[in-house]
Amino acid sequence: MDYATWPVVLGDLASTRCDAAAFLDSLQFVDVQNASHWQYWGSRWSKLGDAQSLHGDLNAEKGATDQAREAWLCALTAFEVARRLIDEDDPDAKQISAKIEGGVQRLGSALEQNIERVQIARWDQSEVSAYYVPPGDREFCAPAVICVSREEERAETVLGRLLPLVVGRGISILVVSHDDVSNHARDLSNLFLSSCMDFLSVQPKVDAARVGVYGEGLSAVLATDFARSDSRVAAAVCDGGLWNRTRLLASIGWMTRTAGSDNHLVCTRRREMVWHLKCPVLVIAGGRSVVSVSEAIRLQNDCERAQVDLEVTMPRMSAFPLREIENFPSSDDCVFRWLDRKLATVRSGLYKLRSIEQSMPIVIM
Repeated sequence: MDYATWPVVLGDLASTRCDAAAFLDSLQFVDVQNASHWQYWGSRWSKLGDAQSLHGDLNAEKGATDQAREAWLCALTAFEVARRLIDEDDPDAKQISAKIEGGVQRLGSALEQNIERVQIARWDQSEVSAYYVPPGDREFCAPAVICVSREEERAETVLGRLLPLVVGRGISILVVSHDDVSNHARDLSNLFLSSCMDFLSVQPKVDAARVGVYGEGLSAVLATDFARSDSRVAAAVCDGGLWNRTRLLASIGWMTRTAGSDNHLVCTRRREMVWHLKCPVLVIAGGRSVVSVSEAIRLQNDCERAQVDLEVTMPRMSAFPLREIENFPSSDDCVFRWLDRKLATVRSGLYKLRSIEQSMPIVIM
Protein backbone atom coordinates (compact mmCIF):
# COMPACT_ATOMS: atom_id res chain seq x y z
CA MET A 1 0.00 0.00 0.00
CA ASP A 2 1.32 3.49 -0.92
CA TYR A 3 0.89 5.37 2.34
CA ALA A 4 1.78 8.68 0.68
CA THR A 5 -1.71 8.56 -0.88
CA TRP A 6 -3.34 6.34 1.75
CA PRO A 7 -7.10 7.05 1.90
CA VAL A 8 -9.26 7.12 5.00
CA VAL A 9 -11.47 4.09 4.50
CA LEU A 10 -13.71 1.95 6.65
CA GLY A 11 -12.90 -1.73 6.95
CA ASP A 12 -13.43 -4.68 9.25
CA LEU A 13 -11.30 -5.26 12.33
CA ALA A 14 -8.98 -7.83 10.72
CA SER A 15 -8.17 -5.55 7.79
CA THR A 16 -7.75 -2.51 10.06
CA ARG A 17 -5.21 -4.33 12.21
CA CYS A 18 -3.39 -5.64 9.13
CA ASP A 19 -3.29 -2.13 7.67
CA ALA A 20 -2.00 -0.75 10.98
CA ALA A 21 0.76 -3.37 11.11
CA ALA A 22 1.74 -2.73 7.47
CA PHE A 23 1.78 1.03 8.04
CA LEU A 24 3.99 0.77 11.13
CA ASP A 25 6.39 -1.48 9.24
CA SER A 26 6.50 1.01 6.36
CA LEU A 27 7.58 3.92 8.57
CA GLN A 28 11.22 3.01 8.15
CA PHE A 29 10.88 3.69 4.40
CA VAL A 30 8.95 6.96 4.72
CA ASP A 31 10.40 10.42 5.35
CA VAL A 32 9.16 11.05 8.90
CA GLN A 33 12.23 12.72 10.30
CA ASN A 34 10.57 15.92 11.50
CA ALA A 35 7.68 16.69 13.83
CA SER A 36 5.33 17.86 11.07
CA HIS A 37 5.43 14.45 9.38
CA TRP A 38 4.67 12.65 12.65
CA GLN A 39 1.82 15.10 13.24
CA TYR A 40 0.47 14.53 9.74
CA TRP A 41 0.31 10.75 9.99
CA GLY A 42 -0.98 10.89 13.56
CA SER A 43 -3.78 13.16 12.38
CA ARG A 44 -4.65 10.77 9.52
CA TRP A 45 -5.00 7.82 11.87
CA SER A 46 -6.94 9.89 14.38
CA LYS A 47 -9.40 10.90 11.64
CA LEU A 48 -9.78 7.25 10.68
CA GLY A 49 -10.60 6.50 14.32
CA ASP A 50 -13.18 9.30 14.32
CA ALA A 51 -14.78 7.89 11.17
CA GLN A 52 -14.94 4.39 12.63
CA SER A 53 -16.41 5.74 15.88
CA LEU A 54 -19.14 7.55 13.95
CA HIS A 55 -19.77 4.44 11.87
CA GLY A 56 -20.22 2.47 15.09
CA ASP A 57 -22.56 5.07 16.55
CA LEU A 58 -24.78 4.96 13.46
CA ASN A 59 -24.92 1.16 13.55
CA ALA A 60 -25.75 1.21 17.25
CA GLU A 61 -28.67 3.58 16.59
CA LYS A 62 -30.01 1.10 14.01
CA GLY A 63 -29.64 -1.78 16.48
CA ALA A 64 -26.83 -3.42 14.49
CA THR A 65 -24.78 -4.19 17.60
CA ASP A 66 -22.28 -6.56 15.97
CA GLN A 67 -21.38 -4.03 13.29
CA ALA A 68 -21.16 -1.27 15.90
CA ARG A 69 -18.81 -3.34 18.04
CA GLU A 70 -16.60 -4.06 15.03
CA ALA A 71 -16.38 -0.39 14.09
CA TRP A 72 -15.58 0.74 17.65
CA LEU A 73 -12.84 -1.85 17.96
CA CYS A 74 -11.40 -0.60 14.65
CA ALA A 75 -11.48 2.92 16.08
CA LEU A 76 -9.47 1.86 19.14
CA THR A 77 -6.78 0.37 16.89
CA ALA A 78 -6.61 3.54 14.78
CA PHE A 79 -6.39 5.77 17.85
CA GLU A 80 -3.56 3.63 19.26
CA VAL A 81 -1.56 4.11 16.05
CA ALA A 82 -2.15 7.86 16.30
CA ARG A 83 -1.13 7.90 19.97
CA ARG A 84 2.24 6.35 19.15
CA LEU A 85 2.94 8.80 16.33
CA ILE A 86 2.12 12.03 18.16
CA ASP A 87 4.57 13.34 20.73
CA GLU A 88 3.44 13.06 24.34
CA ASP A 89 3.82 16.83 24.80
CA ASP A 90 1.61 17.59 21.82
CA PRO A 91 -1.83 19.03 22.78
CA ASP A 92 -3.47 16.45 20.50
CA ALA A 93 -2.03 13.61 22.59
CA LYS A 94 -4.49 14.22 25.43
CA GLN A 95 -7.37 14.32 22.98
CA ILE A 96 -6.40 10.97 21.51
CA SER A 97 -6.05 9.43 24.97
CA ALA A 98 -9.52 10.78 25.81
CA LYS A 99 -10.89 9.21 22.61
CA ILE A 100 -9.40 5.85 23.61
CA GLU A 101 -10.98 6.02 27.05
CA GLY A 102 -14.27 7.12 25.47
CA GLY A 103 -14.15 4.15 23.11
CA VAL A 104 -13.62 1.76 26.02
CA GLN A 105 -16.60 3.25 27.86
CA ARG A 106 -18.74 3.09 24.73
CA LEU A 107 -17.99 -0.60 24.26
CA GLY A 108 -18.62 -1.34 27.92
CA SER A 109 -21.96 0.46 28.25
CA ALA A 110 -23.72 0.71 24.89
CA LEU A 111 -23.05 -2.88 23.86
CA GLU A 112 -23.08 -4.45 27.32
CA GLN A 113 -19.66 -5.90 26.65
CA ASN A 114 -19.30 -6.38 30.44
CA ILE A 115 -16.10 -4.42 30.77
CA GLU A 116 -16.14 -4.19 34.52
CA ARG A 117 -14.28 -1.66 36.63
CA VAL A 118 -13.44 -3.60 39.76
CA GLN A 119 -11.66 -2.81 43.01
CA ILE A 120 -8.60 -4.83 44.08
CA ALA A 121 -7.31 -4.65 47.67
CA ARG A 122 -3.76 -3.38 48.25
CA TRP A 123 -1.31 -4.13 51.03
CA ASP A 124 -2.24 -0.92 52.89
CA GLN A 125 -5.95 -1.87 53.02
CA SER A 126 -6.79 0.64 50.29
CA GLU A 127 -8.37 -0.39 46.99
CA VAL A 128 -7.39 0.48 43.44
CA SER A 129 -9.33 0.21 40.21
CA ALA A 130 -8.68 -2.47 37.62
CA TYR A 131 -10.53 -3.46 34.46
CA TYR A 132 -11.94 -6.95 34.08
CA VAL A 133 -13.06 -8.27 30.69
CA PRO A 134 -14.88 -11.64 30.89
CA PRO A 135 -14.32 -14.16 28.09
CA GLY A 136 -17.77 -13.64 26.62
CA ASP A 137 -20.66 -16.06 26.25
CA ARG A 138 -18.98 -19.41 26.83
CA GLU A 139 -20.29 -22.69 28.20
CA PHE A 140 -16.97 -23.67 29.75
CA CYS A 141 -14.33 -21.91 31.81
CA ALA A 142 -11.74 -19.94 29.88
CA PRO A 143 -8.14 -18.92 30.60
CA ALA A 144 -7.33 -15.48 31.98
CA VAL A 145 -4.35 -13.12 32.01
CA ILE A 146 -3.34 -10.41 34.48
CA CYS A 147 -1.99 -7.58 32.29
CA VAL A 148 0.22 -4.99 34.00
CA SER A 149 0.95 -1.77 32.10
CA ARG A 150 4.42 -0.36 31.59
CA GLU A 151 5.49 2.46 33.89
CA GLU A 152 3.59 5.76 33.57
CA GLU A 153 0.95 4.17 31.34
CA ARG A 154 -2.68 4.17 32.42
CA ALA A 155 -4.65 0.95 32.63
CA GLU A 156 -7.30 2.48 30.36
CA THR A 157 -4.70 2.95 27.62
CA VAL A 158 -3.60 -0.69 27.75
CA LEU A 159 -7.22 -1.85 27.81
CA GLY A 160 -8.00 0.19 24.69
CA ARG A 161 -5.05 -1.42 22.89
CA LEU A 162 -5.90 -4.98 23.92
CA LEU A 163 -9.68 -4.99 23.52
CA PRO A 164 -9.57 -5.36 19.70
CA LEU A 165 -7.35 -8.39 20.27
CA VAL A 166 -9.22 -10.19 23.07
CA VAL A 167 -12.91 -9.54 22.36
CA GLY A 168 -14.26 -12.80 20.97
CA ARG A 169 -10.97 -14.61 21.59
CA GLY A 170 -12.26 -16.75 24.45
CA ILE A 171 -9.87 -15.33 27.02
CA SER A 172 -10.39 -13.06 30.00
CA ILE A 173 -8.08 -10.22 31.04
CA LEU A 174 -7.62 -8.16 34.18
CA VAL A 175 -5.75 -4.92 33.40
CA VAL A 176 -3.94 -3.05 36.17
CA SER A 177 -1.57 -0.08 36.21
CA HIS A 178 2.14 -0.42 36.96
CA ASP A 179 1.91 2.45 39.43
CA ASP A 180 -0.71 0.56 41.45
CA VAL A 181 1.40 -2.61 41.57
CA SER A 182 4.92 -1.28 41.96
CA ASN A 183 6.33 -0.91 45.47
CA HIS A 184 9.84 -0.71 46.89
CA ALA A 185 9.08 -3.85 48.88
CA ARG A 186 8.88 -6.78 46.45
CA ASP A 187 6.63 -8.81 48.75
CA LEU A 188 3.99 -6.06 48.71
CA SER A 189 3.86 -6.03 44.89
CA ASN A 190 3.47 -9.81 44.94
CA LEU A 191 0.73 -9.49 47.54
CA PHE A 192 -1.26 -7.16 45.32
CA LEU A 193 -0.88 -9.41 42.27
CA SER A 194 -1.95 -12.35 44.43
CA SER A 195 -5.11 -10.37 45.17
CA CYS A 196 -5.60 -10.04 41.41
CA MET A 197 -5.17 -13.81 41.11
CA ASP A 198 -7.68 -14.33 43.93
CA PHE A 199 -10.19 -12.17 42.08
CA LEU A 200 -9.85 -14.08 38.81
CA SER A 201 -9.90 -17.47 40.52
CA VAL A 202 -13.45 -16.99 41.78
CA GLN A 203 -14.92 -15.62 38.56
CA PRO A 204 -17.52 -18.08 37.22
CA LYS A 205 -16.19 -18.12 33.64
CA VAL A 206 -12.48 -18.33 34.50
CA ASP A 207 -10.50 -21.55 34.78
CA ALA A 208 -8.44 -20.93 37.94
CA ALA A 209 -5.82 -23.42 36.74
CA ARG A 210 -5.12 -21.37 33.60
CA VAL A 211 -4.26 -17.85 34.73
CA GLY A 212 -1.19 -16.15 33.31
CA VAL A 213 0.57 -12.84 33.90
CA TYR A 214 1.85 -10.35 31.32
CA GLY A 215 4.06 -7.44 32.36
CA GLU A 216 5.30 -4.71 30.00
CA GLY A 217 8.39 -2.56 30.52
CA LEU A 218 9.48 -2.62 34.15
CA SER A 219 6.28 -4.53 34.93
CA ALA A 220 7.99 -7.51 33.28
CA VAL A 221 10.24 -7.55 36.35
CA LEU A 222 7.19 -7.57 38.62
CA ALA A 223 5.68 -10.40 36.57
CA THR A 224 8.83 -12.51 37.09
CA ASP A 225 8.80 -11.98 40.86
CA PHE A 226 5.10 -12.79 41.04
CA ALA A 227 5.43 -15.96 38.96
CA ARG A 228 8.17 -17.13 41.32
CA SER A 229 6.14 -16.38 44.44
CA ASP A 230 2.72 -17.72 43.40
CA SER A 231 2.54 -21.29 42.10
CA ARG A 232 -0.89 -20.62 40.61
CA VAL A 233 0.63 -18.70 37.68
CA ALA A 234 0.27 -20.95 34.62
CA ALA A 235 2.29 -18.86 32.13
CA ALA A 236 4.34 -15.68 32.40
CA VAL A 237 5.34 -13.00 29.90
CA CYS A 238 8.14 -11.42 31.89
CA ASP A 239 11.85 -10.53 31.96
CA GLY A 240 13.03 -13.95 33.15
CA GLY A 241 14.94 -12.33 36.02
CA LEU A 242 17.41 -10.55 33.71
CA TRP A 243 16.81 -7.03 35.02
CA ASN A 244 17.58 -7.94 38.64
CA ARG A 245 20.52 -10.08 37.54
CA THR A 246 22.02 -7.23 35.52
CA ARG A 247 21.73 -4.84 38.44
CA LEU A 248 23.25 -7.43 40.78
CA LEU A 249 26.26 -8.08 38.54
CA ALA A 250 26.74 -4.35 38.04
CA SER A 251 26.77 -3.84 41.81
CA ILE A 252 29.24 -6.68 42.32
CA GLY A 253 31.47 -5.30 39.58
CA TRP A 254 31.39 -1.84 41.10
CA MET A 255 32.19 -3.08 44.61
CA THR A 256 34.99 -5.41 43.49
CA ARG A 257 36.18 -3.18 40.62
CA THR A 258 36.05 -6.17 38.27
CA ALA A 259 34.80 -6.00 34.71
CA GLY A 260 33.51 -9.57 34.55
CA SER A 261 33.30 -12.89 36.32
CA ASP A 262 33.74 -16.58 35.76
CA ASN A 263 31.63 -17.65 32.77
CA HIS A 264 30.42 -20.84 34.47
CA LEU A 265 29.33 -18.84 37.50
CA VAL A 266 27.48 -16.34 35.30
CA CYS A 267 25.64 -19.13 33.46
CA THR A 268 24.70 -20.78 36.75
CA ARG A 269 23.40 -17.51 38.16
CA ARG A 270 21.43 -16.84 34.98
CA ARG A 271 19.72 -20.23 35.20
CA GLU A 272 18.94 -19.74 38.87
CA MET A 273 16.96 -16.64 37.98
CA VAL A 274 14.34 -18.74 36.18
CA TRP A 275 14.76 -22.10 37.92
CA HIS A 276 11.99 -21.30 40.42
CA LEU A 277 9.56 -20.36 37.68
CA LYS A 278 7.37 -23.45 37.48
CA CYS A 279 5.51 -22.31 34.38
CA PRO A 280 6.28 -21.56 30.72
CA VAL A 281 8.02 -18.20 30.22
CA LEU A 282 8.09 -15.77 27.30
CA VAL A 283 10.74 -13.03 27.41
CA ILE A 284 10.30 -9.95 25.20
CA ALA A 285 13.71 -8.57 24.25
CA GLY A 286 14.80 -5.45 22.43
CA GLY A 287 12.73 -2.42 21.52
CA ARG A 288 11.22 -0.76 24.58
CA SER A 289 11.79 -3.87 26.69
CA VAL A 290 14.11 -3.75 29.71
CA VAL A 291 15.82 -6.89 28.38
CA SER A 292 18.65 -6.76 25.84
CA VAL A 293 18.55 -9.17 22.92
CA SER A 294 22.02 -10.60 23.66
CA GLU A 295 21.21 -11.35 27.29
CA ALA A 296 17.86 -12.90 26.35
CA ILE A 297 19.52 -15.22 23.83
CA ARG A 298 22.10 -16.32 26.41
CA LEU A 299 19.32 -16.96 28.91
CA GLN A 300 17.38 -18.97 26.34
CA ASN A 301 20.41 -21.13 25.55
CA ASP A 302 21.06 -21.75 29.26
CA CYS A 303 17.41 -22.66 29.83
CA GLU A 304 17.39 -25.06 26.91
CA ARG A 305 20.31 -26.95 28.44
CA ALA A 306 18.61 -26.88 31.86
CA GLN A 307 15.28 -28.10 30.41
CA VAL A 308 13.43 -24.92 31.37
CA ASP A 309 10.53 -23.90 29.12
CA LEU A 310 11.54 -20.38 28.11
CA GLU A 311 11.14 -18.67 24.75
CA VAL A 312 12.31 -15.29 23.49
CA THR A 313 10.49 -12.94 21.16
CA MET A 314 11.61 -9.65 19.63
CA PRO A 315 9.06 -7.04 18.52
CA ARG A 316 9.30 -5.45 15.10
CA MET A 317 10.49 -1.87 15.51
CA SER A 318 10.96 1.13 13.24
CA ALA A 319 13.94 3.05 14.65
CA PHE A 320 14.52 6.78 14.24
CA PRO A 321 17.05 9.18 15.77
CA LEU A 322 14.68 10.39 18.48
CA ARG A 323 12.24 7.50 18.90
CA GLU A 324 11.35 3.90 18.19
CA ILE A 325 7.89 2.84 17.03
CA GLU A 326 6.78 -0.68 17.89
CA ASN A 327 4.51 -2.64 15.61
CA PHE A 328 2.02 -3.26 18.40
CA PRO A 329 -0.63 -5.23 16.40
CA SER A 330 2.03 -7.78 15.47
CA SER A 331 3.61 -7.81 18.94
CA ASP A 332 0.33 -8.22 20.81
CA ASP A 333 -0.85 -10.96 18.48
CA CYS A 334 2.41 -12.86 18.98
CA VAL A 335 2.18 -12.61 22.78
CA PHE A 336 -1.44 -13.72 22.95
CA ARG A 337 -0.92 -16.57 20.49
CA TRP A 338 1.84 -17.78 22.83
CA LEU A 339 -0.48 -17.41 25.83
CA ASP A 340 -3.27 -19.24 23.97
CA ARG A 341 -0.92 -22.11 23.21
CA LYS A 342 0.62 -22.43 26.67
CA LEU A 343 -2.63 -22.02 28.62
CA ALA A 344 -4.36 -24.55 26.33
CA THR A 345 -1.57 -27.03 27.11
CA VAL A 346 -2.14 -26.54 30.83
CA ARG A 347 -5.83 -27.25 30.32
CA SER A 348 -5.21 -30.53 28.54
CA GLY A 349 -2.75 -31.63 31.20
CA LEU A 350 0.00 -32.12 28.63
CA TYR A 351 2.43 -29.47 29.88
CA LYS A 352 5.88 -30.69 30.80
CA LEU A 353 9.35 -29.20 30.64
CA ARG A 354 11.03 -29.30 27.27
CA SER A 355 13.62 -31.97 26.74
CA ILE A 356 17.18 -31.03 25.85
CA GLU A 357 16.60 -32.20 22.28
CA GLN A 358 13.65 -29.83 21.74
CA SER A 359 14.46 -26.61 19.95
CA MET A 360 13.38 -23.22 21.30
CA PRO A 361 13.38 -20.83 18.34
CA ILE A 362 13.38 -17.07 18.70
CA VAL A 363 10.12 -15.64 17.41
CA ILE A 364 10.39 -12.45 15.35
CA MET A 365 7.11 -10.57 15.68
